Amino acid sequence: MNNIEYLKGEHAAHMAMFQALESLFPLISEVGNLLRDCIQRGGKVLLCGNGGSAADSQHIAAEIVGRFKKERRGLPSIALTTDTSILTSVGNDYGYDYIFARQVEALCRPEDILIGLTTSGNSANVVRAIETANEIGATTIGMTGGSGGKMNTLCQHNIVVPSSVTARIQEAHIFIGHCLCEILES
Repeated sequence: MNNIEYLKGEHAAHMAMFQALESLFPLISEVGNLLRDCIQRGGKVLLCGNGGSAADSQHIAAEIVGRFKKERRGLPSIALTTDTSILTSVGNDYGYDYIFARQVEALCRPEDILIGLTTSGNSANVVRAIETANEIGATTIGMTGGSGGKMNTLCQHNIVVPSSVTARIQEAHIFIGHCLCEILES
């Protein structure tokens, strides 16, 4: 296969997956409203994920703190993926499965929202973070793909991208993240 044919195939798969996202619009809208309500009541948005999902967590947190499209005050959001001293000390002392849960325990309050990004819905450290946020009484939101995995039963709201291809799921996650930021800023 030549590069052009490969690119056409990838583009077609991307477009088909994005077309299928339309069924998620009511849930994405509801989650966007939850984010806006959280900020209005004095809460913050925490995010976590691994690999590309860690990068997406940071990207979304940056849009919330900095700005997405509107000039406005900074809004409270934290990507739990960025402090290497915390990540490595907790990973060393408690295990990698606890790198986010320990931060949730320290930073999350009932008025907050935790968004866990995991393409499979089964990443152990994201699952533990969601479990910890649930114990605290925070609102828990998943951004997953495939079947939604364990996050289906753990999260109050799980946005499951209708694909089992990691690249397609991550492309959708950043689109959804941008939509949530737009709703939050409205």
